[in-house]
Amino acid sequence: MKKFVQWMLLFVMLAIPFGCDKKTNEHAGRTELSISAAASLTDALTEMKKVYETKNDHVSVTLNFGSSRKLATQIDQGAPADIFLSASEEDMDKMNEKGLVVKSSIVDFTGNSIVLIANKAVNDPVDSFEQLYSLPFDHITIGEPDAVPAGRYAKEVLEHLDLWMPLKDKLVMGSDVRQVLTHVEMGNAEYGIVYSTDAFISDKVVVVAEASPSWHTPIVYPGAVVKNSNHHDEAQKFLEFLASEEGKAILQKYGFK
Repeated sequence: MKKFVQWMLLFVMLAIPFGCDKKTNEHAGRTELSISAAASLTDALTEMKKVYETKNDHVSVTLNFGSSRKLATQIDQGAPADIFLSASEEDMDKMNEKGLVVKSSIVDFTGNSIVLIANKAVNDPVDSFEQLYSLPFDHITIGEPDAVPAGRYAKEVLEHLDLWMPLKDKLVMGSDVRQVLTHVEMGNAEYGIVYSTDAFISDKVVVVAEASPSWHTPIVYPGAVVKNSNHHDEAQKFLEFLASEEGKAILQKYGFK
């Protein structure tokens, strides 16, 4: 009996690592793609990830969202990434100039627009950007212009309308466009300037005005394979999916141009 118990214990000890190795081997062949993407792409890319992984069961996609300039800085400092999706051509151009992305892979895959939003609790909100000068309110929030593309576009709009200096003391800066949206949703600011896609996904704000495209730099979203990626081929395939009709349909579903 004692020998039987010893043999059973030995069998269990051998079986456990065998089972773990098998589980590890099942996932060993999967390619893990890391995508650093502008915060405004959060909802569209989250759905796209699910669709892509279903169609490509050998690929696992990890999403890292933030302001385009912050993500570019992270990649420049060695943060692992296979794909960079920016909300501005300016940040992609700087990445390309530094040799951090594969130039031939750069593709403009979508666009956006800038809108003025208000918290739904605001009584009689303004109905134009120009009215921000004449009607009373306490705070308006935008992305930090030096770090957030949406903030740069917002500043351009306000400067075009000669509102930047008059409103400067009322500005609340956000670290990315989603934080700007949150400020308005929570009532930390009565108004905010965001992408139309951000307003599209919120039921706590209302769009009161849309900026004319002539008031700011064209809003173009470029994507590229990161040069230090270990998965150039798979990264390129994801970019092709992003720019495909199926990818465009998902982006349009979330309000992208």
